Amino acid sequence: MSTTLADELRAVLSPDRVRTGATELGLYARDASNIEGSAGIVCFPLTTAEVQACVRAAARHGVPFVARGSGTGLAGGATPLDHALVIALTKMDAVLSVDPVNRFAWVEPGVLNLDLTRHVTRHGMHFAPDPSSQQSCSIGGNVANNSGGPHCLSDGVTAAHILALEVVLSDGTIVELGGEQPEPSGLDLRGAFVGSEGMFGIATKVCVRLTQNAPAVRTMLMDFSSVEAGAQTVSAIIADGMVPAALEMMDQLCVQAVEAYIHAGLPVDAAAVLLVEVAGLPHGLEADVARIVEIGMAHGAGTVRIAQDEAERALLWKGRKTAFGAIARIKPNYYLHDTVVPRRKLPEVLRKVYEIVERHQLLVLNVFHAGDGNLHPLLVFDKREPGVMERVHAAGEEIVRASVEAGGVLSGEHGIGLEKRDFMPLMFGPADLAAQASMRHAFDPLGLANPFKVLPSPAACGDVQHVPEGAWV
Repeated sequence: MSTTLADELRAVLSPDRVRTGATELGLYARDASNIEGSAGIVCFPLTTAEVQACVRAAARHGVPFVARGSGTGLAGGATPLDHALVIALTKMDAVLSVDPVNRFAWVEPGVLNLDLTRHVTRHGMHFAPDPSSQQSCSIGGNVANNSGGPHCLSDGVTAAHILALEVVLSDGTIVELGGEQPEPSGLDLRGAFVGSEGMFGIATKVCVRLTQNAPAVRTMLMDFSSVEAGAQTVSAIIADGMVPAALEMMDQLCVQAVEAYIHAGLPVDAAAVLLVEVAGLPHGLEADVARIVEIGMAHGAGTVRIAQDEAERALLWKGRKTAFGAIARIKPNYYLHDTVVPRRKLPEVLRKVYEIVERHQLLVLNVFHAGDGNLHPLLVFDKREPGVMERVHAAGEEIVRASVEAGGVLSGEHGIGLEKRDFMPLMFGPADLAAQASMRHAFDPLGLANPFKVLPSPAACGDVQHVPEGAWV
């Protein structure tokens, strides 16, 4: 079956863009999660027509397909299962057009997030969603997972910055969802597609909304003697009527790992640090900075560092955005969750996280979007240690359950994928899951677009019944 499909794909594309070797299949058998699957073929289309041809070939052979961008996903969403066809979109990386007057651009899905912002900087604009993987994640992946980032507190997640999509459905039909106008007529199928994790089809062109750069930005770093004090400061800032551009927190172990990597003079003895950024008109910012500093000091901030220039600001943000990589100085592996809890419950849930991790004899670094309660507990470990993966997954499940019990949700920006698929009943009843399965079936009646993901059986479409043996590392 695979050989016949491979021959057909080589005729449609070119032999060098259809890979079946063990090395390529091994590389594309996983994303950045701890979940490993199995790829049957990897192909690299260059155009919408070629994506359409790949999808039609897969449909004729009854082979499931998985769209893949940069592979930075952390929930197994781009992990192929059962020797699926991987349609890698990395070569579709052109910025097709930019309209600086109406503030939007058409791009291909393989364009990297940071490359897009760099491309439109000359127009005084940027693409607002800025995940920590901004240097390597693709716009197509941002669309699939409805990605956020530190600045989503004020700017919103990806769904707020996508106007239209050109999509290849699972039968090869090409459709356009949404439009360049702010309020296109009809159902908001664009909104349904963003965050669908590859289950509704493959986006081949994306119309992104561009955001004007703020006239002025001020960035502050405050340190605290307890995580609770930092979390309470976050709530107090929001309660005071301010919505900063970003409110990010790192705990002590995370700060120590980051400082050893970037040497920015971070307060490594503090229990937690809070990174706060405000953007807007210069005179208004000074009042905001003064008030935020006042609130921080009232809640026990030890010191307040205000970036004096763009270089210092960039250094502070480098610390936040390289946190995941910096943990390699402690242990070689990490398992990252992405739950969201009400801000008022942050101290309570963080205490539970520390307790859970200690009980399972693991280490945790907490680095998270404190402004909207989006937790990112990093369980760090060495998977070569006997029995450690069982402890890691047990601790991860307890963290998810504790977050949901506190009134939270399963994911803020990383998606459900395979990682949290079986936790969906914690939030949704049978009728809810059936409604979601109906939506999936409406877009993908063949059940070939990224099966096994998001919806637990039997709510999933097609014949998806289980994750194959060996899917979990």
